[in-house]
This record gives sequence, C-alpha cells and structure tokens, in this order.
Amino acid sequence: MKLNLVINGSEAEMEIVAPAPACRFRFSGQERCADVEIPEPGIYSVLLDGRSYDASVERTASALIVTVNGSRFEIEVRDPRRWSRGSGRAEGKGRETLAAPMPGKVVRVLVAAGDVVGPGQGIVVVEAMKMQNEIKASRLGRVLAIHAQEGTTVAAGEALATIE
Repeated sequence: MKLNLVINGSEAEMEIVAPAPACRFRFSGQERCADVEIPEPGIYSVLLDGRSYDASVERTASALIVTVNGSRFEIEVRDPRRWSRGSGRAEGKGRETLAAPMPGKVVRVLVAAGDVVGPGQGIVVVEAMKMQNEIKASRLGRVLAIHAQEGTTVAAGEALATIE
C-alpha cells in the first residue's frame, strides 16, 4: 500500500510492503524492516536497525500526532487510492459520514444512535493488519445512525456511522 505523507510540513512517500509484526516498508526509496508490537491501542514498540523506539499515535480530525521517544510529529496521511474533494465538509454543519479508512473488522462500537459526541471522541474501533484504529468524531454532533456492528468485516470507504 502506497501512502503520501506530510510530516511536519514536509512531503514524503511510504509504501508498506508487509504489515506488522514483521513490518517491511519503503521510505524515501529505501526498503527497511522493523519488528512492531502493539501492547495496547495507539501504543507501539518498534525495533528498527537494532534500536528500540516507543511510539504513541493519536488521531485528530486532520492528522495523526505521533510521539516517538519524546519527539512529536504531525503526520497527514494521503492514500492516493482514495478520491477526495479537499476538506470535504464545512465544520460543525450538516451530516458527516464516518467511513472505514481501510478494510478491516469492527471490534468495538463505542456509541449508540442518539448519543451526543464531541470532537475527538471515539465512535468505532476497526482492526486492520493487526492494528486497532479508533475512528473518531471530528466535531460536536449527535449520532444519527451506527452502520457497523461488532464482529462484521468492512471495506475501505464503507460507512461506519453518521453524525449530524
């Protein structure tokens, strides 16, 4: 899977050749290997070139905030396979459909229809490539519908929940 990244304002390209735990990837044209363990969602232990790194990942509305051994990186991930119209929505108005970022299995539904949610609040947890991804609300709103059920498989781009 090829990804276009913006890391603290600088563009880079990454290709994931094999997923965790024995991860192989190409970054800036160089193929690398890393052993990755996920002791809990959002926390990663990485062994790369004989060195150990502890990383935490927090998803915001616009980017991932990755902290590695105390250094903070803001990373915007652009999957070239996904079509986009820019930001795609006006903040705070209208309906928003939260979609699965990649194929996976729904492991938890954290809210119910009718619940009021705030920005950054977890809605659904999807497991893909042995990693759990918490899909979060980007703004304040009310959950109109939950389209995903625990234990079901979802495709990339499939609707998980609708917020208004």
